[in-house]
Amino acid sequence: MRIFEPDFPFQPKRLPFFYGWLILVVATLAILMSIPGQTMGVSVFTEPLMDVTGLSRIGLSNAYLVGTLLSGALLPWAGSFLDRVGARAAILVACAGLSVTLAYLSAIDHVVVALMDALGTEAAENFFFGAMVFGFFAMRFTGQGMLTLIGRTLLGRWFDRLRGIVSGASSPFVSFGFSLTPILFAGWIDRSGWRGAWLEMALVIGLGMGLLGWLLLRDTPEECGLHMDGDPKESVSPTSMAASSVAASEPERGKFADAQVAYSRSQAMRTYMFWAVAAPLALQGLTVTGITFHILDLGSEVGLGRAATISIFPPIAVVSVVTALLAGWLTNYIRLQTLFAWMLVGQAIGFVSATGLDDPWFYWAAVLGLGFSGGCFVPLSTVAIPRFFGRLHLGAINSAMLMCIVWGSGLGPAALAASREILGSYQMALYGCALASMVALLPVLWAPAPPLLTETNAKRT
Repeated sequence: MRIFEPDFPFQPKRLPFFYGWLILVVATLAILMSIPGQTMGVSVFTEPLMDVTGLSRIGLSNAYLVGTLLSGALLPWAGSFLDRVGARAAILVACAGLSVTLAYLSAIDHVVVALMDALGTEAAENFFFGAMVFGFFAMRFTGQGMLTLIGRTLLGRWFDRLRGIVSGASSPFVSFGFSLTPILFAGWIDRSGWRGAWLEMALVIGLGMGLLGWLLLRDTPEECGLHMDGDPKESVSPTSMAASSVAASEPERGKFADAQVAYSRSQAMRTYMFWAVAAPLALQGLTVTGITFHILDLGSEVGLGRAATISIFPPIAVVSVVTALLAGWLTNYIRLQTLFAWMLVGQAIGFVSATGLDDPWFYWAAVLGLGFSGGCFVPLSTVAIPRFFGRLHLGAINSAMLMCIVWGSGLGPAALAASREILGSYQMALYGCALASMVALLPVLWAPAPPLLTETNAKRT
């Protein structure tokens, strides 16, 4: 359709600056707009949701788990959809879907009661559980799934040499946005009520982000007659979508070559490196999601009130910002495997320390550990896939990686809730997650860079 052509309603190459910088801004906004579908955005709504649905904490956590697992299962399709229709159409679908979902969840009790009346049944708990599964599925798929996927994929497509620096530049805004979400959303709920807050978010995302994304997003620099990083080189064919960056995991490979790396999703998932990268990212999603989802109860377990508990997020954001800038810069100079190993150490420290937030030493260790691992997350998740596997199928491969992260984030709240329900505390679940981070440390350090697989020889594989 004409409205999705790269030169409509304007030609990016005619602007007096490299269009990739605008892509950086809009891609970062897209990731921020996914927050209502992220655990950070859901966590402050758990108490009102339990009140109106009658579900227990573990019941709501299980609904969140099932919805998240279902959304993760569909993410590979979302990646292929993004590669096929382009970012402009995909972001319209994602924003519309998340907007409708938020409106639905804002009236979840009324919807369920109306459905029960229509069917003449009184099995309220089962209906509420099913309705929440559907709501969480749609919220996670469109928010955490599609909007995040679009933002990260576009950063990987528009930048090569500057990819680490660009992801580091995006990370402070993402880190601050996510870390301040519980405080900002709590204030939003105090002002507009939890229903009104979700309805207002739906309006901002559906109209604001949807239209902005359609207007400004473009899939690749090549289709706009530009070159990656804004280099003043001769433009390449729009059909040449393979990456210009290679699997440069050794320090001596820090200077990017022009080899055209072109892994398909199935080929990437058969490599050791894919799973070595997936493990720390999924562990981050699993445990941080669990901590965030139950943060108020985690604080009350050690005698902290609501304000004292959520006050941990701003200092975490500060540490995340500093770490993200440093990690983004370092991705061009040291092995990504080493950065992933540091991230795992930060995870272990943060997860163990989160069990004793009432102790100042544990509190600040949690701030440093969670802030450091969170700061590494965005640069490494943005840089690793295009560097090792290329840009040709970047949306599809990113979606497979995001599926692992989403599934981890779905298991986290349920695992911590089960620990609380069965063992009476969150401690054992958090200790287990810290142990998993240490177990993943050596495999990621030993992971060899995958072989260079070009668009030509990929077809022979």
